[in-house]
Amino acid sequence: MAKTAIITGASAGIGKALAMELAKRGYGLGLLARRMDALEAVASEIRAAHGHRVEVGALDVSRDQDVGPALERLATKLGGVDVVIANAGITAVNRTGAGDFEVDKRVIRTNLLGAMATIDAAVRIFRAQGRGHVVGVSSVSAFRGIPGSGAYSASKAALTNYLDAARIELRNKNVAVTVIHPGFVATEISSNMEKMPFVISAEAAAK
Repeated sequence: MAKTAIITGASAGIGKALAMELAKRGYGLGLLARRMDALEAVASEIRAAHGHRVEVGALDVSRDQDVGPALERLATKLGGVDVVIANAGITAVNRTGAGDFEVDKRVIRTNLLGAMATIDAAVRIFRAQGRGHVVGVSSVSAFRGIPGSGAYSASKAALTNYLDAARIELRNKNVAVTVIHPGFVATEISSNMEKMPFVISAEAAAK
């Protein structure tokens, strides 16, 4: 039986590239994102290229109360899920003390609380199944803050620590926990990324 994976933030960037890469490897997919038009286009491309089952659903992870039900719906449609990838995230430039703290709050709501809600919901499913693998997409900025993106860096540092704790909690529950720390990846959420050192494409990052 083919393995299945659910990916948040799957309509573009690393999430879309992961969906394409996992489809090549034979996975059935559940894809979640805010933009249903873009998500449907990704799903159609995968179905046409690989013939795999792809289920989609609208989800804004910053609305954390919606995360659990969205994952459960897709897991039910797929007949269970092997891997959940908490990938959805945003970035923003906001200098400390610049007067727009709402920008930082949006980043934390999406990148940290949204990811935590995704991981928590995934692990509930995995505990019931007796197996599973949860993956969180963090960042190298978890280890060194990026000036101008303090909230982004803080969100990723906190996510890494949350996943580290979860790994210890779940070590005897047959639930694997992986945290990924990408470097600079060229995606539509970040402008001028081509100027950064060692930048790679989303496709290379997904592989």
